[in-house]
Amino acid sequence: MRRLLRHPVRLVPIGFLVAILLSTAALMLPLATIEEEKGAPFVTALFTATSAISVTGMAVTDTPHYWSGFGLALITIFTQIGGLGILTGAALVILTVSRQLGVRNRLLVQAESAEYGLADVRRLLLRIAATVLACEAAITVIITGRLWLAYDYPPGRALWSATFHAVQAFNNGGFSLYSHGLLDFSRDAWILLPLTFGSIIGGLGFPALFEAARAWRRPIHWAVATKLTIWGTLALLVVGSVILLIAEWTNPESIGPHGIPGKILNAFSQLALGRSAGFEVIPTTALREESYPLLIALMFIGGGSASTTGGIKVTTFFLLAYVIRAELRGEPDVTVGQRRVATSSQRQALTVALLSVAMVVLGTFTLILITEHVAFYRAVFEVTSAFSTAGLTVGLVSALPPDAQLLLAALMYIGRVGPLTLGSAIALNTRRRLYRYPEEQPIVG
Repeated sequence: MRRLLRHPVRLVPIGFLVAILLSTAALMLPLATIEEEKGAPFVTALFTATSAISVTGMAVTDTPHYWSGFGLALITIFTQIGGLGILTGAALVILTVSRQLGVRNRLLVQAESAEYGLADVRRLLLRIAATVLACEAAITVIITGRLWLAYDYPPGRALWSATFHAVQAFNNGGFSLYSHGLLDFSRDAWILLPLTFGSIIGGLGFPALFEAARAWRRPIHWAVATKLTIWGTLALLVVGSVILLIAEWTNPESIGPHGIPGKILNAFSQLALGRSAGFEVIPTTALREESYPLLIALMFIGGGSASTTGGIKVTTFFLLAYVIRAELRGEPDVTVGQRRVATSSQRQALTVALLSVAMVVLGTFTLILITEHVAFYRAVFEVTSAFSTAGLTVGLVSALPPDAQLLLAALMYIGRVGPLTLGSAIALNTRRRLYRYPEEQPIVG
C-alpha cells in the first residue's frame, strides 16, 4: 500500500477496476433485473457495469425492459460515481469526514481531476460537487415540467425520467429509459436542448469551465488549456453540425422529413450528444455512410480534460494542430495566442494521440477476427465509441458474441483510465537530466 501511495497514479486504474467489479456484483443480484430469476449473466452485468462506471452508456440489453427499477437506480448511481471519478468521490468523502486533505490525498485527487495545482483542492472539490448538482437539478426541473405538462406523465414518473436522463447527460453516460433513445423526442427542443447543453457543460472539464466562468469578460487572459478547450469545442460543434446537416439534409430516414428548424435541432443535438454522451436523436443505422467518419472522428477527439468525457481530448487535438501549423510554417516555437507551449506538453499530446490510435486499430482488428461478416466501418465505429466512452452504436454491440462484448468492455475501461493514467504518469515522472547527448537530425518523410 505504501508503494501505491508513493505513486498515486497507480490507484486510478485500481480504483476504477474495483468499482467495476463491485458494480458487476450488484447488477448480478436477482433484484436488479425484471425477468431473470438468478440475476443477470456475468458478461451482461460486467459490460453494463463497465459502461456505467466509464460513463459510456453502451448497452447489450434493452435497458428499460431488462433492468428493474432497482437495477436502473444502480446504473444511475454508478454513472454518477464514474462521472465524478472514483478518486474525486473518495476525496469528497475524506473532506466531509476529516475536513482536511493531506498532500497525499491531494495528489490522489490531482491524478483523477487533472487540476492545475494543489493549493485549492478543498475549494475545488466543493465547487465540483455544487456544479454537478446545480446542473443536474436544472436539467431535471425543465424536463420534469415538460414531461408532466406536455406528455401527461404522472409527476413521479416525470421526475424519475428527468433525473435519470439528467445524470446521464451531464456525466455523458448515454443510458436511456426509452428503448429507442431520444427518438420519440426528436422534435421537442424542451427535451433535447437541456440534455444537449448539459452534455456540453459536463464535457468541457472543470478547470476550463471554472476559469471561463470566472473570467468570462476577458477570454484573452484565459490559460492555453482553457482557450483550446472552449474555442475548440465550439468549433467542433459548429463545423460538425453543419457537415452533418449537409450530409443528412435530404435523407428521408433521418432529418429529411423535418422542417428547417427541426433539421438544425436534430443535427446539432445528435452531433453534440453523439460525440460524447451516446444518446440517439437520429437513428444511427439510418445515417448516410458519409456521416460515419464525422462521428467517428468527433468521438475519438472527445471532450475537455478533467471532464466526464473520454477520447484523446479537445486540448490534445488542437495542440497537435498548432504543432503541425508551426512545423509547416517553419516556426521554432509552438504558440497559442501569446503563449509558447512547452515541448513536454507537445510530446505528451503526441504520445496520448498515437497510443489511442494504436488502441483503436488493434481493437478493430481484434473485433473483426472474433466476429464474422462484420462491415469494417461498423467495427471501427463500435470500437471507437467504446474506447472514447461515447456510447453511440450502430446496433452491432447487442448482437456480438460474449468474447467480443468483453473486448469492448476492456476498451471502455482502457479508454477511461488509459489516457488519464498515462498523461498523469508522464507529468509526475518528468525528470531533468544534467546532460544532453549530441544532436542529430534523421531524414523524415
